[in-house]
Amino acid sequence: MRFMNTYDIDDAVRRLNRHPVLGPAAQTLRNLRDAADANSDGWAYWPKPARAASRLMELIERDGTSRYRFDSVREDATVSEYGKAIAPIKAFRTRSKIAFDIVEVK
Repeated sequence: MRFMNTYDIDDAVRRLNRHPVLGPAAQTLRNLRDAADANSDGWAYWPKPARAASRLMELIERDGTSRYRFDSVREDATVSEYGKAIAPIKAFRTRSKIAFDIVEVK
């Protein structure tokens, strides 16, 4: 399972903020991380939110190579794939009753 630490998430938000799919994906991941930090020992120590976000982290980073890290076009990230990636996050939010925003893609 892929794991993005706090620096990785903040860096993704900064780098991808203009991308129509990956910008909302990174912001949603940051919101989930912040909620985990506020409601537990923290993102790094509570595995349930990270497991729920595993597809989202995979969408953001893919295999972690520079092709995915530094290419701002990233046509491989689709609205459909984003919808599939946030489904487990929505389920986690419902089960845990922790409020955080999931950024929708238009």
